Order: sequence, then structure tokens, then C-alpha cells
Amino acid sequence: MLRSHTSAHQKELVSAGLDAFLLAGDVYRRDEIDASHYPVFHQMEGVRLFSNRQLFSGVAHGQDLNAFEAAGRRTPQKQEVHSLEAVKLLESDLKTTLRALIGRLFGEGVEVRWLDCYFPFTHPSFEMEVRYNGVWMEVLGCGIMEQRILNSAGAADKVGWAFGLGLERLAMVLYDIPDIRIFWSRDERFLKQFRVDDIHRRVRFQALSKYPPLRNDISFWLPADEAAFHANDFYELVRAVAGDLVEEVTLLDDFTHPTSGRRSLCFRLVYRHTERTLSQREVRRVHGEIQRRAQTQLGVEGRY
Repeated sequence: MLRSHTSAHQKELVSAGLDAFLLAGDVYRRDEIDASHYPVFHQMEGVRLFSNRQLFSGVAHGQDLNAFEAAGRRTPQKQEVHSLEAVKLLESDLKTTLRALIGRLFGEGVEVRWLDCYFPFTHPSFEMEVRYNGVWMEVLGCGIMEQRILNSAGAADKVGWAFGLGLERLAMVLYDIPDIRIFWSRDERFLKQFRVDDIHRRVRFQALSKYPPLRNDISFWLPADEAAFHANDFYELVRAVAGDLVEEVTLLDDFTHPTSGRRSLCFRLVYRHTERTLSQREVRRVHGEIQRRAQTQLGVEGRY
């Protein structure tokens, strides 16, 4: 099951006449495997629309400005139908709003950075990352809404921005939870930490016993048509076989044979259960099944 397009629900609400709203939904996607990625999560999205008058109301001589231009062209900075002035105002309002949100949640001292990126329903698009446990972690994506979405929703005279933030990732930072898999735990030691009388009470996650990891590598030659293989296919296969037993998958080696030109990859799989100790025997059985399916389903050749 692939990522659901919550933008379809945004269109319904815009068509109903709403200019500002939040919505939440389940999201499914194929992705890498590590402490902050999971194939299903919950996303909160926000939309804010502006008429021409609203957008330029606080700008000197705003009555002379227009959010649209008839003969524009698409550039990395804007869509073909938008004026550069409108995009700059929208981007400023969007980033100011989200920076205030993150500051309210985590304190004004939280480190934030913005990255340019690509999303299919916004342009230009940005990612916000926060500094978490010494590394930068993405918490949300956002951008200027594609005008064709607003046009098809009956709001062709408006422009706007939208954002989507992963609630689990937000909670990881907010409550200092180190592993996204924990959110699906039924362990009472985890659940009871969040049963509070006051929702405004500050909660800090108390780590469960840290069970030792088991590391196993898998190497294979890629098919002759390398384009037929994608790393996400392998990650999805690992998820299908091992479920939450795998904590992380990393690419250790990417090797091309100097004579044959064949290319091989070596991945390291870190097995660790969040609630109990795994045995090497149990892991060896799962790891062997991953190796077998990789060859039969992905067309790779095991390299031992």
C-alpha cells in the first residue's frame, strides 16, 4: 500500500469554501529503514489561502500588486502563473508560521534549518529539519500550493501555502523517543507514561530496557539491467519478512567488478526487538528468508 494522497482531502475542503484548516490522516509509503522512518505514520496537514487583497494588505502600494501574471514562466523560485512578489510574501508567511509553531512546541532555542526540495503538490517546496540528538531530522514538508489544485477546487482567484508534518516524528523530538517503532508497542511500560490527567503536563519518555542488537550482512549482485532494481524494493521486502524486528538497514558497500562490470551491494541489517532479547537462531532464520526472497523476487544473485 503506497502513500495516500491527503491532498485529495484538501481539495474537498477548499471546494467547500474554507481558506484555513488542518486535517490529519494515515500515510503509507515505501521508505528506508532506520530509527525515524516507518512505512505507516500519521500526518497533520495545514492549508492557508489568500485573496489578492489579503496577501498585499500590509504592503505599501499593495493595491497595485497582483498575485498572478499572465505571461510568466516556471522557475525554481515560482510557478508560471504566480508573480514573484506573491511567492515571496507567501513563503515568508509560511516559514514564519511554522517557525513559531516549532518554537511553541520545543522552545525558542531549538535549532531549525530549511532545505529546498520537491513535492508533487507544491512549488517551490521546502523541508524543515530540527536538530535532534546531534543530527538533523526532517519534521515537515511545505510549499506554495500548485495553482492547478486551487483552480480545480473553484478557488482560482486565490493563492496559498500548505504543509504536512509527521506526528510521530514530532513526538519523537517532543518526548525524546529514540525509535519510531516504539509508537506501535503495546508494552505497558511505554503506554502508561502517556496516561496523564493534564494534556499540558510535560512528559519525558523513560527508555525501556535496551536489548542488544544483532547485526547480519547480505550481499548480492544486481541484475544485468541495474535500473530494474531500486533500494526501496529491498527495504520493502525486509519489512515484509522481518516486520519490526529490523531496526536499521544501511548500505555498507557498493562494488563494481573491474573485469565483468557487474555491480554488487552489501547491506547491513541491525536486528533488535523493542521489548525482548532476540536469539541469533531466530534472526538467522529471518535473515535467510530475506536472502531467499531477494533472489526470487528482486532478481539479484546472492554473493557469499
